Amino acid sequence: MVPGRFGEPMSITQAEYSRSHGRTSSGRPMFVCIHGWGSNERDLADMMKYVAPYNDFASLRAPFTLSDTGAGAYSWFHDSVPTGADLDRDIFAAATAIDGWVEANIPAERAVVPIGFSQGGALAIHLLRINPERYRAVISLSGFLAPGKVKGSAPADERLAERDIPVFYGYGKNDTVIPKYELFATSAWLDEHSWLTAKSYPGLDHSVSLEEFSDLRQWLVLNNISSGVL
Repeated sequence: MVPGRFGEPMSITQAEYSRSHGRTSSGRPMFVCIHGWGSNERDLADMMKYVAPYNDFASLRAPFTLSDTGAGAYSWFHDSVPTGADLDRDIFAAATAIDGWVEANIPAERAVVPIGFSQGGALAIHLLRINPERYRAVISLSGFLAPGKVKGSAPADERLAERDIPVFYGYGKNDTVIPKYELFATSAWLDEHSWLTAKSYPGLDHSVSLEEFSDLRQWLVLNNISSGVL
C-alpha cells in the first residue's frame, strides 16, 4: 500500500522519450507508454523496440514511489490492484494526470496511442473513458477495468461506443495476478465500447511474450498505426 488517500490529485514529472521527443512531422502517432506496479518508465521504453521500433514514444513514470521494493519502483495507484470505489477514484486521478500531460506535451494535431501493462493497461483503457476524442487507438496488455460506479469517474462511457476506437487487449491465460473473470469482463466491456481485437496466450502468466508482440505489430499495421518501416 502507498500512503495517502485514494483519488488524491497527482501529477507526472518524469518521462523518457524516443529519439525525437515525439515532435517529428512524420504523421505517425505518438505512443504514450504506461508501466505497471513496481516498475518505471524504462520498462516499456525497452518494450517499444519490439512493438513499434520506428515510432516516437514517451514513457511516463508513475508518481508514487514504492520505497519497500527497491530503487526505481513506482505505482499509479495506492494499491497494486485496487477494487471497487478505491479503483474508480485512483484510476480517474491517474488517467486525468496522464491526459493532462498529453495535452501539455504533445501537439494537438498529432495522434496519440496509449500503451500500458497491468496498472498501465487499465489506465490506457481509462483514458478512453475520460477523453476518447484525443486517442487514435489503445493497447492494453494484461490490463483490467474499473467498475465506473463512482459518479464522474468514467464520464465518457456513453459516447465512447459510437467512436469505434481500435483497441488491442492481450493477456495470459495463466495470469495469477488478475482474476480470470476480471480479464473476461474487461474483454466483454471493450467489445461493446470499442473496435476490439482480443488475444489470450496459453501458458502466459502476468507478463508479455514475443508471440504477443508479433500479434501486436500485425494489428498496428492492419489499423494503419505503424508501418514498421522508416
